[in-house]
Parts: sequence; C-alpha cells; structure tokens
Amino acid sequence: MWVVLLLGVWLAGSAHAQQPATTAAPALSINLGGSEQGSVATAIQIVAMMTLLTLAPSILMLMTSFTRIVIVLGFVRSAIGVQGAPSNQILVGMSLFLTFFIMAPIGKRIHDDAIQPYMVKAITTEVALDRASAPLRSFMVKQTRAAEIDFFLGLSGRGPTKIEEVPINVIAPAFVVSELRTAFQMGFLVFIPFLIIDFLVASTLMSMGMMMMPPVMISLPFKLLLFVLVDGWHLVVRSLVESFGV
Repeated sequence: MWVVLLLGVWLAGSAHAQQPATTAAPALSINLGGSEQGSVATAIQIVAMMTLLTLAPSILMLMTSFTRIVIVLGFVRSAIGVQGAPSNQILVGMSLFLTFFIMAPIGKRIHDDAIQPYMVKAITTEVALDRASAPLRSFMVKQTRAAEIDFFLGLSGRGPTKIEEVPINVIAPAFVVSELRTAFQMGFLVFIPFLIIDFLVASTLMSMGMMMMPPVMISLPFKLLLFVLVDGWHLVVRSLVESFGV
C-alpha cells in the first residue's frame, strides 16, 4: 500500500507538471531535442518513476512485513507435512493481505504527511519523498536488531553512527537479515509440537513391530487434528501480527 502511495507522488507530480491551462483534452508530449526549458528535468523524473515501478515488487517483499510472514507460513505448511495445501498462491496472497493490514498505519501517515500536502502543491516532490520515506524508515529501524545495523555499518566502513543518521542503504539490508532471523526463530517454535507427534508415532510403531509402516502416514492425521483443535491459523496469524507490535 505504501508503495502505491509513493508511486502516487511521482504520478501526481507528472500530472501537475503536464496539466494544460485550458480545458483541452490532456496529451502526453515527450521532447527529446531539449529545446524546451525543463525537458531534462521532466525526463529524469520519468526515468526515476519507471525505476521505482520496476523496484516496487522488491520493495514490497523486502522492506515490509511480507518477508517474515511468508517464511513463517511456509514453515507451518512444512511442519504439518502437507506440501500442496495450502498452495503457494494462497500463502503469498495471505501474506500480501496481512502485509497490507500491518502496514496500513504507515500508509496512512504517508498519505497524511506526504500525499495530501503534495497534491495541493504545499510541498515539493523532494520534500514529499522525504516525508513518505520517514515512516517506512522508522518501521524498519523498530524491527531491526541493533547488532545487524552495527554489522552493516562496519561492512560499509562507517564508525559508530547515531540511528537518525544511519543511511537507508544500511538500514534496508540490516532489516532483511533481521527479518530472516526472526522468521526462522518463529519457524523453529512452529516445528516443535509437530516434531513431538512424529516422535511419538515413530516410537509407537517401532514398539508394535510395525517398522515397515511409514510414520508420516499415521502422524499426518494427528497433526492435522491438533492444528484444527488449537485453531492453528488463528494462533499463527495472531503471533505474526503481534510480533510487529500492531
């Protein structure tokens, strides 16, 4: 959602820059000769907008809550032992909707602080982008471990730096690594109860002399029953949402 809002800043800027003074139908004119004043700046803005559109999927996946959510949901499916249910499309779609839900307050701040003032021409494009990136930066810093930020500061050759002065190119990779670590920790906790069921089933079959019987065939119904009885999806989704402080 916040990615769409950021793109809206660029689209609105292009629309205001090209809106005619009369009531004639709008038209798009691209001048490559450079004879008109400001054509170079307009071309740079268009290139930047297209670049942002290209990077939007990566930004949505790596700079929001999407990474943690989709990894944990994948661990849940693997722990139960059903590789085809739910399908990848369902997991990704569920992760996207949960991401929109978690990032909604950040999107509202971007809309109120950046989009609305920019639409009424109260601020410039540069100021709008700075205001739009501030809530996202605050979100990533809140979810990132200090050790990860220090690690990437060291890799970049920087010394001790105040958190307000840490550049976004350091915060972004630190946030991704921190999210991967958190997701794997949550995945480990998800595996424990299902692993216990596998151990119990395997031990029972061995004690009964049924060593040729695959334990997975017996344990899968019990794992599904356990997951349904404890309302597993509710617990997983609630844990994911609360892990972001929502």
